[in-house]
Amino acid sequence: MTNTVETVGAPSRRVRQARVAIAAVFAVHGAVTGSFATRIPWIQEHTGISAGQLGLALAFPAIGASLTMPLAARIGHRLGGRMGLRVLLAYWTLALILPSLAGNLFTLCLALFFMGTAAGTSDVLMNALGVDIEERMGKSVMSGLHGMWTTGALVGSAAGTLAAHSALDARVHFLIASAVLTVAGAVLCQGVFDVRSAPDENPPPRFTLPPKASVIIGAVAFCAVFAEGASLDWSAVYLRDVLGTSPGIAAASTTAFTCTMAVARLSGDALVRRFGSVKTVRAGGAFATAGGLLVVFAAHPVMAMAGFALIGLGVSVVVPLAFAAAGRSGPTPSQSIAGVATITYSSGLVAPSLIGGIADLTSLTVSFAVVTLLALGLVAGAGVLRSR
Repeated sequence: MTNTVETVGAPSRRVRQARVAIAAVFAVHGAVTGSFATRIPWIQEHTGISAGQLGLALAFPAIGASLTMPLAARIGHRLGGRMGLRVLLAYWTLALILPSLAGNLFTLCLALFFMGTAAGTSDVLMNALGVDIEERMGKSVMSGLHGMWTTGALVGSAAGTLAAHSALDARVHFLIASAVLTVAGAVLCQGVFDVRSAPDENPPPRFTLPPKASVIIGAVAFCAVFAEGASLDWSAVYLRDVLGTSPGIAAASTTAFTCTMAVARLSGDALVRRFGSVKTVRAGGAFATAGGLLVVFAAHPVMAMAGFALIGLGVSVVVPLAFAAAGRSGPTPSQSIAGVATITYSSGLVAPSLIGGIADLTSLTVSFAVVTLLALGLVAGAGVLRSR
C-alpha cells in the first residue's frame, strides 16, 4: 500500500485522531491475546492433555499465522486499509471463542490454527497502518502503539485473572469478551486512514519469501518473540506446576509480565529518541537475561513473578523497532512487515513446542534456561537495528 485516500498533508488534528484510533485497535488486538493466555491452564485441564501436548497445540497459532500473513498485503490492496482491517480484526476477536470449545488435542490444534490465521493477518495490516501514521507524524510512535497492544493484553489478562479466580467457565468468559471486543473493533476501525494502493499498482503476491532486509531484522526480533511467547504462554503454568501456586496467583504472573511490557512500550519512543535503538535493545536484553535467571532459580512465587516482569521489560521495544525498520525498508510496508512478522511468528511456532518438549524430557526450569540464553542474544544482535 503506497497511496492514501487522505493525503500526507492532512490536517494535524486528523492525523492525531487517526493515531488514537489505530492505538485503540492495537489495544483490542492485545486484549484477545491476554484473555486467551490466562485461561490456558483451564484449557489444558478441560482437554485433558499433557504439557508436551499443550506445547504442540500452542505451536498451531504460529503455523496458521506464518502461512497466511503474506495474504495481508493482498487483502489491504483489494479492500483498502480501513475495510481490510475491520474484516481481519473482527475475524480475530471472534476467533477467541474457538479454543474454549475444544474437547481434545486435535480440535484444540485446529482451533488454534484458525486463531493464528486471524492474529497474523490482522497484525500485519494494523502495523502497516501504524507505520503510515509514524511517517505522517515524523517521529517514532510504533513503540507506543505496541504499548497500547500490551495495555490491551494487560486488561484482557486482568479480566482473565478475575475469571480464573472466580472459577468462571472459559466458554462463558470468551463469549463475553469476544462480543465486547468485536463491537469495539468495528467502531474504532472507522477512525483509521483508508490507506490504498495506487490504481495502476500490481497486487502483492499471495505468498513470497521474506526480503533479505526482513531476514536480518527478523533474526533479532526472533529472540525477543521467543522470550515473550514462552513467558506469555507458560508463566501461569510455571507458577502452578513448578511452584505450586493457586490458579488465581498463577494467572496473575501473566498480568505482571504484560504490565511491565505495557509500561516499557508506552515509554519506549522517548527512550529510543534519547538513546537510540541499539543501546535501548542491548539494555533490554540485559534486563530480560536477568529476569530469566530469576525465573530459573526462583524458590518463591514472588521471585518468579519478578523474573517474568523483567523479561517483559527487556523484550518490550524490540518488536516495535523491528516492525518500524521493516516498514521503511521497502516500497510496500505491509509486505516488508509481513516478512519480519513471518520470521517472528516462526519464533512463536518454535517456542511453545520447544518449551513443552523440554519440560516433558526434563523440567520447565530447564526450558526457561533456554529462554534466558535467547534473551542474551538480544545484547549481541542489537546492532542490526541501527538507524541508517
